[in-house]
Amino acid sequence: MVCDCYWQAVLLVWISPSILAYSTGSRRKVQDEYSDKKQLWHPNFEDYSRAEASVGYDNNTITNVTVQLGATAYLHCRVRSSVDRALGGGDQVSWIRRRDWHILSSGVFTYTNDERFQILHAEGSDDWTLQIKYVQKRDNGTYECQISNSQGIVSHFANLQIVVPEATIQGSRSGEHHVDVGSIIDLVCTIDKSPTPPQYVFWYHNDRMINYDIARGGISVETVPGPPRTESRLTIQDTNDADSGNYTCSASNTDSASIYVFVSEGDNVDAILMRKSGTICAASQLFLLLFPVLFLTPLR
Repeated sequence: MVCDCYWQAVLLVWISPSILAYSTGSRRKVQDEYSDKKQLWHPNFEDYSRAEASVGYDNNTITNVTVQLGATAYLHCRVRSSVDRALGGGDQVSWIRRRDWHILSSGVFTYTNDERFQILHAEGSDDWTLQIKYVQKRDNGTYECQISNSQGIVSHFANLQIVVPEATIQGSRSGEHHVDVGSIIDLVCTIDKSPTPPQYVFWYHNDRMINYDIARGGISVETVPGPPRTESRLTIQDTNDADSGNYTCSASNTDSASIYVFVSEGDNVDAILMRKSGTICAASQLFLLLFPVLFLTPLR
């Protein structure tokens, strides 16, 4: 019986740093209770305080990490040498996703079916890095690196922010751009919120990419990469009627932006009326179809 109790006590000491933090809805309350119990391991409060100071960790540190959608996130956790290592003990390092309290890893082993998550740790290194490949919007949030040993639990937090670059074409608020025949089409596409410059910026006229349109000629694309802002300028010389249509700026990891360009002679009013008359005509036809249903159906 004495032997059984001894091993039960050893087992309790071994697993308590990892289990106690999740046995109640209030993690701080558990840690406070655990700290009180730890004091029983020392003959007096002075010895307990010296043991706490010897751990050498900064508790509750917070790091902010900003990563672009689709890139790779690296969340670092530095575990400095402690007295426990010198005594033959060790630190248990775990990564936890605070959004759902899912334990992602323990040591170098991952506990998730999502293969995008991986622990990077070289033998003898103090750095335990959580790597997340091809980050998605749902990866946004706080991650906890929890270090547990016989002295207690220490946590480091990493706030991961996923930013989605936004592409806009200057002057496209109305969705239209008007130029005269023989003039120049000059469009500027701006990609904001991009910590990493896009790998490419393509311009399309309707469904055809025109960055390298040799057949048309007179087309140039000049891209000035960021971060945090990338600008791409499309210039088309000596415009004609065939240059009218939808122009789209498309960059990697970014929703595209479009604008409709009208190339016409003289006053642009005719071009505006031509395009809007289609919308008015469609609305009129819809009204005529719904009129009998809305107004001629007898009420019951």
